[in-house]
Amino acid sequence: FTASTFATLAYQGSITTLLPVFIKAIVIVLIGHFIWIAVLYLIAGAMSGKNPMKVLKYYGPAYVTAIGTMSSAATLPVALKCAKKSDILRDDITDFTIPLCANIHLCGSALSEAFIVMTVSQVLYGKMPSVSTMVLFVLLLGIFAVGAPGVPGGVVMASLGIVTSVLGFNDAGTALLITIYALQDSFGTACNVTGGGAIALILTGIANKKGL
Repeated sequence: FTASTFATLAYQGSITTLLPVFIKAIVIVLIGHFIWIAVLYLIAGAMSGKNPMKVLKYYGPAYVTAIGTMSSAATLPVALKCAKKSDILRDDITDFTIPLCANIHLCGSALSEAFIVMTVSQVLYGKMPSVSTMVLFVLLLGIFAVGAPGVPGGVVMASLGIVTSVLGFNDAGTALLITIYALQDSFGTACNVTGGGAIALILTGIANKKGL
């Protein structure tokens, strides 16, 4: 599908114009992933009173596995193993949180799609969605992301209904969205998986403070 979309763009003579724009968009999305991971772990450290690096430093194998599989569900065994290496996470909370986050904590994927739809809208339709439209889209996207499967492209496929109804994308827009999203989906999945460690640290801190 990705190849056919790019072939169509090349046939229309648009590839040389659009490709640099989308490469820049993907780079910005990747930077956004790292910023979000940093913010999430800083929040986790503040709420737990622990050094978040004692969790994050073990997540390298899970990050790489997520890039290779593009699936939070497929990366789950590796993510569990990485989380359990940290001595500041409780095993009972880890066993509950990491599998749960593999299915509902898809922050990297949602962040990616929100930015890519703005880029596609600007390039194809000549204007960005209004602030109110984007707020509605992001709120609905967050709900749809919770129900999306932890498989390659799960979030974008689950949200196509709101992409067409809220943003008004036509077939060309949705095709381009899926194509650009697929190019960075592995890194979005890696962000999702790595963020699960921060959620586990937050819940560990809350449980410890409440004596649970």
